[in-house]
Order: sequence, then structure tokens, then C-alpha cells
Amino acid sequence: MEYRTLEINVISAKDLNKVNLITKMEVYVVVSISGDQKSKRKTTVDREGDSNPTWNFTIKFTIDESAAQYNHFMLTFKLRGERSLGDKDIGEVNVPVKELLDAAGDGKMQFVSYQVSKPSGKPKGELYFSYKFGKKVAGAVAAKVDEPVTTYPVTAPVLGPISAYRPPPPYAAATAATPYPPLTGGYPPALPTGGYPPPPVAYQPPPPYTGYPQPQPPGYSYLPQPGYVYPPVQQPRKKNNFGIAVGAGLLVLGEGAFLMLMFLYFVTLIKALNIRSCEMILAVSPNFRDAE
Repeated sequence: MEYRTLEINVISAKDLNKVNLITKMEVYVVVSISGDQKSKRKTTVDREGDSNPTWNFTIKFTIDESAAQYNHFMLTFKLRGERSLGDKDIGEVNVPVKELLDAAGDGKMQFVSYQVSKPSGKPKGELYFSYKFGKKVAGAVAAKVDEPVTTYPVTAPVLGPISAYRPPPPYAAATAATPYPPLTGGYPPALPTGGYPPPPVAYQPPPPYTGYPQPQPPGYSYLPQPGYVYPPVQQPRKKNNFGIAVGAGLLVLGEGAFLMLMFLYFVTLIKALNIRSCEMILAVSPNFRDAE
């Protein structure tokens, strides 16, 4: 399996899509090879170029030439704007590595430009970069050539007498277990006075039941807790029928007064009619006599 180094110099960009309305754009580029998350490289941030930034930033990758020949790798350039509230995508360029490998020539630096596509897919701006491939390297590559190699100083050995290794002490043989002392007598031990043991103490009966407790002396009463006041007992209201009687009397009195007024009205009306009739009779009588 053969590997080759790919050296890329991200030069500049022109006429990029503006994502800031007021302030200048601070643009940087993230370069990666598709399928390899560890291959991401970020350029410096151009804070003055706005939509025409310049970087001149060099990046190196190590690729498998046989896989590149089968067009398995895609070189991706993501242009982003750095902002305090979160970076924003400006555009993207995707270049097949096989296309660069076919046009590499004799290993000299090649200068190319590609059109930048906005996140919506519409073209806007151009990206300029240069590249070249290194010599083929056979065998597996342990680390990418673009990663720095850190070395450490060699520490001088400390001179001095070397103490011999002390073997552990010999394993002591297990000592025989000490036997228990022999018993002086049989089991259970014999009583000192001989004969049978004294009888156990007789069961003590409980004290006799004295009945219920004595009643409290006269005059004793329960003392309520200090500070507690019982609420007053509310007496139910008595029904007052006086208002009902007065209302009924006024109702009866009102009907009688109404009838009395109607009676007086009709009497006055009858008197008025009678007086009017009499006046008409008196007025007609002299005329009647004169006609005779």
C-alpha cells in the first residue's frame, strides 16, 4: 500500500456572500477530507478582508494513493464567518482528490481556483489555493506528516552503588497447634457440697387487684389550658310574627279604603247626574209652557 503527502496552501477568496449586514466579516476556512473526521484543519481568521479575505495558510495531508485513484476522497473547503453569537456558514467548495492527482504533473506547485457555493446551492464568489503531491511512501504510515513530532531530552542515568536484591525471608513452618488443657473433672462439674442442687425459688404471685381507681375528691374540675377561650354559644333567632300580622292588616285596610273610595265616587257621580237632570228639566219647562 502506497501513501503520498498532499500539501495545500489556502491563498484567498473573492466576492464572497456577505452574512453580516453592518460589521465586516471575519472569515476562516475549515479544510477536510471526506470520510476522515480527524483530518479537519482550520486556517487563521482574516478580520480585515471582509468579502475578499486572504490567508496564505499551508495544510498537509497523507492520503492512500490507490483509494484516491478510485475517487474515494473528496477535499472539502468550508468558508465560515466568526461571530460572537455563533459562527455562520458562508459557502463551500468540494474538489475530488483524483482530479488534483491527475493534474499534479511532476510534483510542482499547482495554482487553481474554484467557485464557492452558498448554503442554498447558488454560486457566489471564488476560492484560490495551490497544491502539490509528495513522493510515494511504501508501507503503513503511523502518523500524518503535517502533525508536529514532539521529542523529549534523554535523562542521564544516576550513578551510585546498586543495592542487591534482598530475597524475602524464608517461609516459617507452621507451628503445631497448642492443645487445649485437659479437663479436671467430668461434665457437668461436680457440686462442691455433694448431693442434689437446691430447689428453685418458688413462683411469686402478682399483687392482688385493687379495683378501679379512687374517685376524685369533690370540687375537683378539669382546668382548661391557659390562653384558650371557648367561643360563645349562639342562640337561635326567634321568629317574629308581628311583621306578618301588620302586613296582612295593611293589606285588608287597603282593600277596604279602596272600596270606600269607589263607593263615594259613585255616590258623587249619581248626585252630579241628578242635579244636571233637574237643571235640564227646569230649563225646558218654561219653554214648554210658552208654546202652549
